[in-house]
Amino acid sequence: MQEAAPLRQQNGIFENRAFTRPSNGASLSCAILVVGGSTAAYTTALMTAQANLDVILVQPTQIVGGQFTTQALPASDDGDLLKQKITLHQVAGETFAISRFQKAFRDRQRQLQPVNGKVVDNPGGGWVSPICTSPVVAATAMNEAIAPFLARGNLKLVPFAEPVDVLFAEPRGERRRVVGVVFRDEQTNARFTIRAQVTVEATDLGDLLELGNIESRVGQEARHETGEAALPEKAIPMAQQSFTFGAVVELAQPGKGIPIGAPQGYNQEPWMKAAEFESEFWMKSGGKWEPRPRPFLDPYGIFRYRRLRRVSDDLKTILPGDVTVLNWGQHQHGENGPWLCGNDYRLGELVGVSREERRLHLKRARDRTRAYVHFLQSRGISLKPRGDLTWTHDGIALEPYIREARRGVALTTIRHEDVSAAFFPNQARARSFQDSVGIGDYHYLDLHGNDEPGHASLPGKQVLTLPFTLPLSALVPINTDGLILSAKSLGTTHITNAAYRMHPVEWAIGEASGYLAAFCCWLNLSPREIATSEAQVRRVQGLVTRNGIPIFWFDDIGHDDPDFEAIQVMAAAGVVRSVSASDLHFRPQANVSRAVVATALVNVMGFTPTRPATPTFTDVPPTHWAYGNIEALAEKQILAGIGGGQFAPSQPITRQQLGYLVRRALPAAMETAFARTPQDRQPLTRRELSRVLYEVLRHRLGIASRG
Repeated sequence: MQEAAPLRQQNGIFENRAFTRPSNGASLSCAILVVGGSTAAYTTALMTAQANLDVILVQPTQIVGGQFTTQALPASDDGDLLKQKITLHQVAGETFAISRFQKAFRDRQRQLQPVNGKVVDNPGGGWVSPICTSPVVAATAMNEAIAPFLARGNLKLVPFAEPVDVLFAEPRGERRRVVGVVFRDEQTNARFTIRAQVTVEATDLGDLLELGNIESRVGQEARHETGEAALPEKAIPMAQQSFTFGAVVELAQPGKGIPIGAPQGYNQEPWMKAAEFESEFWMKSGGKWEPRPRPFLDPYGIFRYRRLRRVSDDLKTILPGDVTVLNWGQHQHGENGPWLCGNDYRLGELVGVSREERRLHLKRARDRTRAYVHFLQSRGISLKPRGDLTWTHDGIALEPYIREARRGVALTTIRHEDVSAAFFPNQARARSFQDSVGIGDYHYLDLHGNDEPGHASLPGKQVLTLPFTLPLSALVPINTDGLILSAKSLGTTHITNAAYRMHPVEWAIGEASGYLAAFCCWLNLSPREIATSEAQVRRVQGLVTRNGIPIFWFDDIGHDDPDFEAIQVMAAAGVVRSVSASDLHFRPQANVSRAVVATALVNVMGFTPTRPATPTFTDVPPTHWAYGNIEALAEKQILAGIGGGQFAPSQPITRQQLGYLVRRALPAAMETAFARTPQDRQPLTRRELSRVLYEVLRHRLGIASRG
């Protein structure tokens, strides 16, 4: 059979033969249906296509990528850890804080947008992000990754379509199950149906939840709904995050700008008042206001904030020909000054309203952005819209940048108390969920509130976050089968969505959604059956980490480490974590004490700690932190002391001694557990402990074969 010719693309858009356009009344089927044009929709489709499953991705435009592309925001909102460089004590942030897939995407962006012939870390040089490129470059890189699967045919891309109905099977006495979705082609008005074994809700606004009347929440919840103490007693559904139409503009030579023109109603309608706009902004340094505002073209002003292209090799130099995306929120204009804004749209909502009202606010938000560009041009700033980079005529984004969606009620809801630094004093991590299938990091809960009164206040450390994890159970609806929650519709709250919505995290959410969907198909199990089985959760965790996706925060173990899978899964499972909770180090070469090994073995075997009245060992009294674990192993005659009635809990253990323990606890695991670790008298390292006990866990759970 002749192999299909490689797919071509131009300006980030595939040639026509890459797309599938179902006719009116058509019915298609696939293993996995991904619905939405979000970043997570793209990564879900990429992961499942790589797994050699039949996948259909249905989205509202021809362009994949969401916030990186159609929403014109390819300036990644990275947490501080992702920006870190390699040192003696840690690996580079792009090696431990994101997956190898996401790193490859970032590297390809850099290659596609060199600066004066050189590949650089930050091609655009924006000051808010360590990597900024144009939307076209982001789309081109994303297209390259999925092109082989589109050409092969196991991935189909259906553009210009919106969901209009969700189809269910409702067996008597069982939960209802999503079996397909009905779509309408926005260009041809054709209605068609796609049935799938698993459907992934990856729309930017959670539309499948609304269409299917699936358990969900809108806006700011009530305290009794989520248990978050920062919330009021009464829910405020219309208290949502604002959304924004970005505008990509070039700095032109003085007098050479191209006027965008004032929209009708400029400076009259409340969403286009010139007095609310700003071209310069005030900043605090060291907790004090700076003596003067920063001009628009200041090295740390609004233009360079999300600059996407630069002419100069120097990061801080701004020259004609530089390109930025205007995506500017609300700021206080100096001490006791007014609150001014850019193009954030705060006067209405997109979720929980009629489609007619949604269209109204979308138009007003787009007009607001046009008004903001006009305002800047009227202040003498020479700007030229770059519609060639946004696939529009005026440089305003094809789609709005969405910060909040309708959220599904999931098996696990990620709450404020799970991520905020206020609830984890003297710790380096937020809650590490034992069913983690991804990680995320953003330094604070970035809530761009709209104008609805009653938004919750998060004072002090309550607004700060620590590195967090993504529980698999947050992807699973509480009472609906056949559906996986992804993008911004997973089980977060109004508060925690403000951290989980960031670019690198949404990418990771899509990766996790994709692997969960693949497992459902391979094993013919529902998402719920996988999420509620320890064995299946560990299998999913093994697969994602084997493919270079981190699920636990360690800054000295990268996704290219040969023991990455074992170390990550053992940490997520709570078996072998950090020496100290106050840092992110794993310390792979550090020795391991006998008490630590005893505790880890109890955890990996699922034993229950025991606390006899009389200690077995004189040096392990009931007050010792590992007393119950050591006694549990002694009761089962798995371990013995060093003689004289002592155990020596703080003494380093050897590889040979660990072998004795494993042989007594689970003899069948010995061969694979020590396949790469000699049983000699050398002190055992933490790396080796994770490697050995990971195989013990796999044997205990009956998942010894790789898959």
